[in-house]
Amino acid sequence: MLKLFRRCLRAKYITVDEGGDYAVELNGNTLSLLFEKSDGREDWKNNFDFPIKPYKHMEQSWHCHRGFLKVWKAIEPYVAEYIMDPRAQKIEIIGYSHGAAIALLCYEYCIFHRPDAEVHGVGFGCPRVFWGKVPKEVKARFDNFTVVRNGHDIVTRVPPALFGFRHISKVVRIGKGDSRGLIRDHTPREYIRHLENKAI
Repeated sequence: MLKLFRRCLRAKYITVDEGGDYAVELNGNTLSLLFEKSDGREDWKNNFDFPIKPYKHMEQSWHCHRGFLKVWKAIEPYVAEYIMDPRAQKIEIIGYSHGAAIALLCYEYCIFHRPDAEVHGVGFGCPRVFWGKVPKEVKARFDNFTVVRNGHDIVTRVPPALFGFRHISKVVRIGKGDSRGLIRDHTPREYIRHLENKAI
């Protein structure tokens, strides 16, 4: 996990509309899609938004955060060709903070469009993306996506559950007994510090 987190921090990102930042790496049959943390005013604007249905015609209706969906939809056309490439038999999706929310939506896209591929994802310091009641069939799609929460990282607790937002992926907590505070626990330095001492 530490290696994945460092890759996410060091990737050379391409910026598109809506402040979306992504990187693509294809090594043999493994496609890596990486998404950057908030790095500008537009990202922060998109972090505060309302729930929406991601697709008009859905067998199982579910809702997600509109701001994150807007960013993912801006990135999607640039990465769809890579995702659909039959050479990519393993797809790994990695994101941090705001980028973790985008990674989660990218993961769902890959699961839906590439059922033949082995898809895994991890979101470090991931905000809550889903809203309301999520059907079991939809939840099951996220079995191979892990949210990593450091200590009391506040970003993993927003938008508030009180407003109906939730995590539906498994959440792995690191740094349980050594919290530095709600905001500081979200910093890359604190994630690295605890990932160095935790095998996930």
